[in-house]
Amino acid sequence: MKDDDMSLFAQEVAGIMPLQKSEIYLKKKGLEVDFQERRSAAQIAIEADNNHLSHDYVEKVDPNAMLEYKRSGVQDGVFKRLRQGKYGIESRLDLHQKTVAQARELVYQFVEDCLRNDIRVAIIVHGKGDRTPDPDMRAMIKSYINKWLKDLDQVMAFHTAQRHHGGLGAVYVLLRKTEKARLEDWEKHQKR
Repeated sequence: MKDDDMSLFAQEVAGIMPLQKSEIYLKKKGLEVDFQERRSAAQIAIEADNNHLSHDYVEKVDPNAMLEYKRSGVQDGVFKRLRQGKYGIESRLDLHQKTVAQARELVYQFVEDCLRNDIRVAIIVHGKGDRTPDPDMRAMIKSYINKWLKDLDQVMAFHTAQRHHGGLGAVYVLLRKTEKARLEDWEKHQKR
């Protein structure tokens, strides 16, 4: 059987002549790529991303853990009212069904939007993260929220929400006053 295959192959390739060209062209046809221009464009894109929130390592929190943080300078009474949910919630962000990368972008943009609109108290619904089948991925978004809110200078304090606002799956966020809001408060107190 092998001899038949070999003789059949020999008959088929009998008239074929090798190519005489010794050049080999490996480049794609088209315009030359300016790699320096590509590098500078990539650098501009990196610099344009002002979002400094890290999505690298995060210290994991338990799905049933209570989150709380207060920057120095925040009065105890203000923090207590935040913790008790006594401030009116002016804005809300829901992170259910979001990836860590999506949540990172949304949290950063949400805080920026709140500041731009003079919002002082907001709520971020992150979920408990206890239904994830992979135990290593439980409470991932919650863990990052705990990290990111501490990393944002505009966040003065945050605390796990009351049960009727989402409980262990949400946090109240107290944001820094804008200059406009400070000026309005100052003017209001001057009129007294």
